[in-house]
Amino acid sequence: MPELPFVDAHIHLWDLAHIRYDWLSPPFSDEGPNGSVESIAHDYRVADYRADLARWNVVGAVHVDAGAAAESALRETQWLDGLAAVEGLPTGFVAFAALNDPDADALLAAQAAHPRVKGIRHIVNWHPSPRRTYGPIDLTVDPQWQAGYALLAKYGLSFDLQCYPGQMPGLVSLFDRHPDIPVIINHMGMPVLTDSDGVEDWRKGLKALAALPHVAIKLSGMGFIRRDWTKQTIEPLVREAIEIFGTKRCAFASDTPTDKLFGSIDRYMESYHAIVADFPEEDRRALFGGNANRLYRLGLDL
Repeated sequence: MPELPFVDAHIHLWDLAHIRYDWLSPPFSDEGPNGSVESIAHDYRVADYRADLARWNVVGAVHVDAGAAAESALRETQWLDGLAAVEGLPTGFVAFAALNDPDADALLAAQAAHPRVKGIRHIVNWHPSPRRTYGPIDLTVDPQWQAGYALLAKYGLSFDLQCYPGQMPGLVSLFDRHPDIPVIINHMGMPVLTDSDGVEDWRKGLKALAALPHVAIKLSGMGFIRRDWTKQTIEPLVREAIEIFGTKRCAFASDTPTDKLFGSIDRYMESYHAIVADFPEEDRRALFGGNANRLYRLGLDL
């Protein structure tokens, strides 16, 4: 039902002449976790976003760090502030800060000085397979990274968690020690279906995290789970994630333009609406708008 207000919980924008993104720069390769990104390696601005989401009654959107070099993180926030002032989007930002940086406190202070910055994402996906991993080490077990994570509460910031299921059990105790830092899991927890117990690892990880009331999850990134996704293949996983977290702690997101690597945004959105078509309207309004508004403290009048 496109007439439902949509607060898009995860989008990216970039102007490649303004900020360099190594992952969007040649040479392109099919070797990494997402395959070649050449098809999205061009400017993506608010007008492009609005065109892609034209059917879906967007009333707000959360920009999540788009993978610029660490030294450009604050510049990205400043650029987004300028866009938001003129365009009315994005509504809120999840900025980048390296939590294992010795100067993490200063990095967080600089980001938090911008009222639209609601949270921080530091991608921590680690996997034994070089084709899957996003980095050479598992930052989540690094004491310095954990100390940086603990500083988020000082600045009233939430944390966007992008990890693999194998890392989730080890994060539970850290998150439990910091109930004042809201956590929003990215891309449905990114189950690795090629692992021998991939779905079960994902299920166990989500259940362990969902036991913490300050953890929520975004329903997005289906192409990260399987590039040949269809509504039929993702529906059991989406519905199970909602069952584990409940309808008040899940939020649908387009993850555009990254998810365009694996299908049109309309195909994602049509599938998401169809998967929850039998839910009460109150729950669908929460899943597509209300929860993202609350989780990211956007203050929109829905």
